[in-house]
Amino acid sequence: MPTRADHQTGRWTMSFMGWGALGNDVKTLGHILGEEGYHTAAVSDVPFYWRHGMNYDDGFQTFFPIQGQEGSGTRVHQIGHNESRDIRAWWRTESDHNVARTMVRAGDWLELHYKEDFFLYVDTWDPHEPWDAPAYYTELYEPDFDGQQVDPPYCYWQDAPGMSEKKVRTGRATYAGSVTMVDTWIGHLLRKVDNMGLREKTTVIFTTDHGFYIGEHGGMFGKMMFAMDENGAPFKFGDPRAQWQHSPLYEEIVAIPLLMSVPGEQQSSYSGITSAVDVMPTVLDALDVPVPDWVQGKSLYSALRGTDRAGRDFTVSTIPFADVGQKVKSVDNVERTLAAFAPTTVSVDEWSFVYTPEPGLSELFHLPSDPGQTTNRISADFSVARDLHRTLLDFMQEIGVPEELQRSRSELRI
Repeated sequence: MPTRADHQTGRWTMSFMGWGALGNDVKTLGHILGEEGYHTAAVSDVPFYWRHGMNYDDGFQTFFPIQGQEGSGTRVHQIGHNESRDIRAWWRTESDHNVARTMVRAGDWLELHYKEDFFLYVDTWDPHEPWDAPAYYTELYEPDFDGQQVDPPYCYWQDAPGMSEKKVRTGRATYAGSVTMVDTWIGHLLRKVDNMGLREKTTVIFTTDHGFYIGEHGGMFGKMMFAMDENGAPFKFGDPRAQWQHSPLYEEIVAIPLLMSVPGEQQSSYSGITSAVDVMPTVLDALDVPVPDWVQGKSLYSALRGTDRAGRDFTVSTIPFADVGQKVKSVDNVERTLAAFAPTTVSVDEWSFVYTPEPGLSELFHLPSDPGQTTNRISADFSVARDLHRTLLDFMQEIGVPEELQRSRSELRI
């Protein structure tokens, strides 16, 4: 959800909010475009948009919630009921799945409004787990798939009871199958966009919030890693005592896709550095709407037109800043304690600096020669790490991170 806040506001929301509600005083992309005369609409199957007063539907004149995603195991454990799981139990065909219903509902809205000036935001939680696409999608990647659903344990898979290399491979296949199902239904919506003659006069932007570990870097399986309990086993989602351990943000998590189709612009690729905060001002720029001075993102529209390819000098990827012992919401809307600092990644042209205040855990990788991030260069290239640490501290000060969180990150200990 913090990434979605960045998308909606164009601000580094890590400085003033975590996984929480958008304040009524927070102005969003939907608010701005509505004031400019656009019909603003959103279709989302992400339950965290509207539950418990999250307020992410604010700013959209039309908002369609698609129920079903809240049937994940996490929510059933934490809420203590299975009301939402009934929705998944009723599924019979592929078109019952959330991504299908979300894309179809978005297409239905377009049928009524495609001749208007509109801003349509479409958000699906898929391919988040559970990875339960119809079996024929998984069979594309594991022909002998037996239907077993593998839930990521959010730890090193070797530490998870009952997990095996075969299960990890099956998990990867079910994840890939879910991704292919998502691609299929987004394609269904985009074909409808083409059939309505919108492609020649409509900007389409595709992006996401994060990636996923499925066995990389020594066996990480999940977006973050659970700490161990008193029995030496990793905590589970349903355990109220669950804590997070050291969870680095490598390229598998932070190097996310950003694809844009803009009428009149030639196909090209962009090698510059971007961030989630850049999406909002890019939309405004594409529509010739002035970008407010409080927006911290940088419009990429000039890069699309080939007039400015410089991009950012760096970007920062992190869960909202917090110190050891504090409770955070990160993977979902459940508070869990940090048993270790959550690392922050600073990305520049050639380097990825994965920083943590704890001694011996910060890492530096030279991506052109080591794209898999297997060789930590922090000792050999300490001057680079030192400069990137200084960049991080200056960034935290600039965006207004609380002073106590800046102080706890003031040193680089290798």
